[in-house]
Amino acid sequence: MAPWPSLRAQSNGVLAAAPAERLNIKRGSSAELKLKAQLQPGFHVNSNTPADEYLIPLKLTWTKEPLEAEQVTYPKPELEKYAFSANPVSVFSGNFEIVTRFKAPATAPPGLAIIAGKLRYQACNNKECLPPRTIDLRATVNIE
Repeated sequence: MAPWPSLRAQSNGVLAAAPAERLNIKRGSSAELKLKAQLQPGFHVNSNTPADEYLIPLKLTWTKEPLEAEQVTYPKPELEKYAFSANPVSVFSGNFEIVTRFKAPATAPPGLAIIAGKLRYQACNNKECLPPRTIDLRATVNIE
């Protein structure tokens, strides 16, 4: 058994998130890690590209070691109409995935490691928005 569990679901309020599985990656190559997120019913979060400047976007970031995050891909947002905005709002709700493409440096030490990340969001329902929150994430990485 690995010294760390490969999945660590983290919840901070109405959103829970966890890596889908342990990431296996070869030194000098790239691989994708899926982050599964689940919102409580009745809530949404702003997408990574909200239409209005005052809305806080969903943002996933990772530490720079032991891997380099090359690209973060968010799902296609839903456009929903709410009373507080004249325009439809770009949101995520229910269950969704965020995919990060990582690159392992050729000099990365082989073996198990942990990569840490942060998922920042603001959850809202059709009446109010909660204060912005950040979920601390940890994923187990096997560098070959």
